[in-house]
Amino acid sequence: MDAAAFLKEDLGHGDITSDALIGDVDAEAMIFAKEDCVLAGLEEAAAIFCHLGVETETDFRDGQRIGKLTKVMLLRGKAKAMLAGERVALNFLMRMSGIATQTWELTNMCRKRNPNVSVAATRKTTPGFRFFEKKAVMLGGGDPHRFRLDDAFLIKDNHLKVVGSVKEAIKRAKAGHFNKKVEVEVETEEEAIEAAQAGADIIMLDNMPPDIGRVVAGKIREISHCTIEVSGGINPQNIVEYADYADIISLGWITHSVRAIDFSLEIKELSKRGLLERATRT
Repeated sequence: MDAAAFLKEDLGHGDITSDALIGDVDAEAMIFAKEDCVLAGLEEAAAIFCHLGVETETDFRDGQRIGKLTKVMLLRGKAKAMLAGERVALNFLMRMSGIATQTWELTNMCRKRNPNVSVAATRKTTPGFRFFEKKAVMLGGGDPHRFRLDDAFLIKDNHLKVVGSVKEAIKRAKAGHFNKKVEVEVETEEEAIEAAQAGADIIMLDNMPPDIGRVVAGKIREISHCTIEVSGGINPQNIVEYADYADIISLGWITHSVRAIDFSLEIKELSKRGLLERATRT
């Protein structure tokens, strides 16, 4: 993680407010969660403060469920350094914990219907922040899916328009690439059956309503033991409707539309000497 690059975006040439108001003062601070969540971004927040020379201490780990008002990290160091890193560190915690929490909630909802189903991310991520968003999905118990285009074959509608057929596209993908799975995105029952007959490893039913997808999935399984993924238009309100027949449910919602979890950083009150009075830890 390039902490310097993330800080540069926020700091510019320096924190003019803190430079004007605060001298060389030592302080302690506490970061706490303002709501229940699955904690994520703790490691990244610590890296930000470490780069600024601030010591961090925590009794928690990423992926852990925590309650409202939990004090997740103690900071010791220069007050100006804490304030310089505050927003960037909290942004990591807020964004990543939001993704992890929602992934955990959706996974649990779906596994009540199908214990073997997986909830997965997509490549609909924030440019430059994909690694952290997909890491948060994993911390919430989900699958990251492809990180990059070279991870696996995923034949989509525009590929098929160029190549001409599902069968030919799968044939080309499999030629000379025995160690890579081939997934194909299909929009109709006919395409799904063609993909199954052509030996696709994964068939993604794209934008199929649950009732139609359930029928198509049954027909695929009569032909092949491939993995069946569903995607397109899936959100927290309808995701469970896909859970009973899909192996994987992928949705961009968990990275592009999720709500951040609220965290806050508070510096403890300083004494008249400018030194922190020892905070009572809980």
